Amino acid sequence: MTMKHEKHKNLYSIKIVLFLTLFTVHCSLLFAISLDETLNTLSSISRNQTVQFRWDPLFRDGIFNVGENYSTFSVASKAGETGYLIFNNQELFNVSLPYSENGRIVFPDSFVSTLKNTFTRLHENDMSRFRVAAIIIDPGHGGRDPGAVGNLSVNGRNTQIFEKDIVLKVALDLRNRLIQAYPDKRILMTRDSDIYRTLEQRTDMANAVTVKDNESIIFISIHANFARNTDARGYEVWHIKSGTQRPLLDTSIQGNYSPDILAILDRMLNEEFNTESKLLANSIINGFGREFGASLPSRGIRENDWFVVRNSRMPAVLVELGFLSNRQDALLMTNNDGLQKLTQSLYNGIVDFIGIFER
Repeated sequence: MTMKHEKHKNLYSIKIVLFLTLFTVHCSLLFAISLDETLNTLSSISRNQTVQFRWDPLFRDGIFNVGENYSTFSVASKAGETGYLIFNNQELFNVSLPYSENGRIVFPDSFVSTLKNTFTRLHENDMSRFRVAAIIIDPGHGGRDPGAVGNLSVNGRNTQIFEKDIVLKVALDLRNRLIQAYPDKRILMTRDSDIYRTLEQRTDMANAVTVKDNESIIFISIHANFARNTDARGYEVWHIKSGTQRPLLDTSIQGNYSPDILAILDRMLNEEFNTESKLLANSIINGFGREFGASLPSRGIRENDWFVVRNSRMPAVLVELGFLSNRQDALLMTNNDGLQKLTQSLYNGIVDFIGIFER
C-alpha cells in the first residue's frame, strides 16, 4: 500500500470516529430527559414508594432514592461522557452520564432506562421477601369504657384523666408517623375516635386482615397503668406466655392434612409468633430506653395471656405507657412533649423490629 493510500485510510478512519462521536453527542442531546420527567418515570414503578433526588453541585455527585433502594452517580460537564451508575453499593453499570445544560441537569434516555429497569427489579425482589405488610394499632378502652381514671392536681386545680383519651392521642400520632415512614404498608387502627370496641371486635378486626404468604402483620395494644401504690411508675411491655399454644392455622387448610401434621404445623406457627412477639417487645422496650434513659423507669418485658395478645393470630404485644396513679407519670402523659416522647418510643421500637424482621 502506498503512503498516499495509507494517508487516505487514516483520514477516513478519523472521519468515521469523528462522525460517531458527533452522532453519539447528538443522540444524547436528542434523547435527553428532564429531572421532572425522570422522577415521573421512577414514580411509575410503585405508587407506594417515595422517590427522591439529591445532588451535590460542588462534587457533582447525584443520588436517587426509590423506596429503600438507591443509586449513585456523577454528573458530567458535557453530553456524551460515560461513567458508573451504582445501585445500593452492590451493582454497577457503565452508562452515559447525566450532564449540565443551561444550569440544569438532563438525563440521557439510556441512563433513565437503566434506572427504571434496575429499580423495578429491586422493588420486585423487595416485594417477594418476608416483610411486615400491616401494622395494627389498638388504643385500649374507649367510649363508655374509660379504662384507668387518674386525678391530677396542678396549681390547685384538680383534673380527671382517662386512659382511653391518652392512648388514643398516642395511637393517632403513632399512626401518622408510621404512614409517613412506610407508605407501602397498611397502618390500621381498631378505633380512631372515642368509641367502644369489645375485645373480640378488636382481635376480629386484626385477624380479618389478609396478607400474602411472604407477609406478616404485627399488633400493638396501647394502655396506661394504675396501681394502689402511688409510687409505682414506668413503662412495661407484655407478650404471650412462653409455651402457650392456641389454634392459629387457617381452617380452610385443615382438610388437606392429617390431624398429626396439623398439630405439628400449628405448634410451629405458635413458636414462630411467640418468638416474634418477644422480639417486638424487646425492640419496644429498647425504644423507650433510648428516648427516656433513666428519667422514666423500665418495668421490663412481662408475660401474660391478655385477651388481645392471645387471640391475635400474629406477633402481638401490649404496652403500658405509665401509671395514671403516679403524679410524675400522669404529668408526662398529659403534657404534649411527654406524649410525643412516648409516641416516639413506640415508633422507634416498631421501626427497629421491622428492620430486624425484613432484613
